[in-house]
Amino acid sequence: MITSKTISNGILKAIGTLALIVAAIYLIWQIQTLIYYLVAALILTLIGNPIQLFFRKKLKFSMTMATVATLFIFILIIVGLIMMFVPLVLSQSENLSVLNTSEIETNVSELLAKINNFLISHGVDKGNTIDVSKITSKLDFNFIPVFLNSVLGALSSFGMGLASTLFITFFFLKDKIMFIIGIKKILPDNHEEKILNSLSKINDLLSRYFIGLLLQLFIVFLLYWIVLLIFGIQNGFVIAFFCAVLNIIPYIGPLIGSVLAAVLTMISNLGMDFQSEILPKTIYVMIGFAVVQFIDNNFSQPIIFSKSTNSHPLEIFLVILIGGFLFGVLGMIIAVPVYTMLKVIGKEFFPENKIIRILAKNI
Repeated sequence: MITSKTISNGILKAIGTLALIVAAIYLIWQIQTLIYYLVAALILTLIGNPIQLFFRKKLKFSMTMATVATLFIFILIIVGLIMMFVPLVLSQSENLSVLNTSEIETNVSELLAKINNFLISHGVDKGNTIDVSKITSKLDFNFIPVFLNSVLGALSSFGMGLASTLFITFFFLKDKIMFIIGIKKILPDNHEEKILNSLSKINDLLSRYFIGLLLQLFIVFLLYWIVLLIFGIQNGFVIAFFCAVLNIIPYIGPLIGSVLAAVLTMISNLGMDFQSEILPKTIYVMIGFAVVQFIDNNFSQPIIFSKSTNSHPLEIFLVILIGGFLFGVLGMIIAVPVYTMLKVIGKEFFPENKIIRILAKNI
């Protein structure tokens, strides 16, 4: 029999649960920076695991020395990238005027005017050409400097975050055995082996995935840069850099990068004749970028991702699309790592399920 006391207890319990959820969300919001550090440290740990293993197995380093050597390699790479990339990106960005909104608007207006003149000279009626004033009034150019300033700011002023991330990474690498022992103590005995096996496989697969992702982005950046060098595009390094960064977003990122490359190519050559120099160069760059994407989509990306996660290329493609439909751009970025973890967990806990047996047969 339901009494008023039972109802009041249920209401109080629901209010208490809701209060705990709100408090947890508020706490997570307040410590979100720390969560970013932990996620970054976890990714570095996954990338560093094979390096640490090499030092331990091949060079017979102790755990502490292998961890220090791994972090030293990370620091050398980070310092080298900062010294090489940041000054060049900053200087070339200034040359491109990508940090000045009014300059961007002026350049785009001039570019659209040249396109109009080109269309009119080829018989297009003036009424059917581009209305420069309408387009520039509707476009918000502020997103460009905001995006680029955030990227450059993160690269040039992340000392505290880097130090914190490397500090956390050191203990993630050095004391991972201690963490495993601690996890074993709190795991239920009937699921302990399955959970530990899942963690071990997830660690191995995601380590290979993030290393493969870095390799893929470097290959794309190098190919983009080569294309821009071949066609003599000014500021090719920074254009290739930003387009490679956008490549992190599967399928949509490369398309945005190609459009960005075309626009920046035209803007950086505004002093030239549109028909004889700007238009041909832009077409060549677009063709070059299309070739790079063909190589990336059909060779480097499927090979790297399918090998690193033991998944079929079509499987990866569908997973990324589903992630995009459900959670947008962020879903596309995290789709492959999350799917890999789910496959491992499914194989350990539901090995007799027919669908899981098919999907996880190579894990």
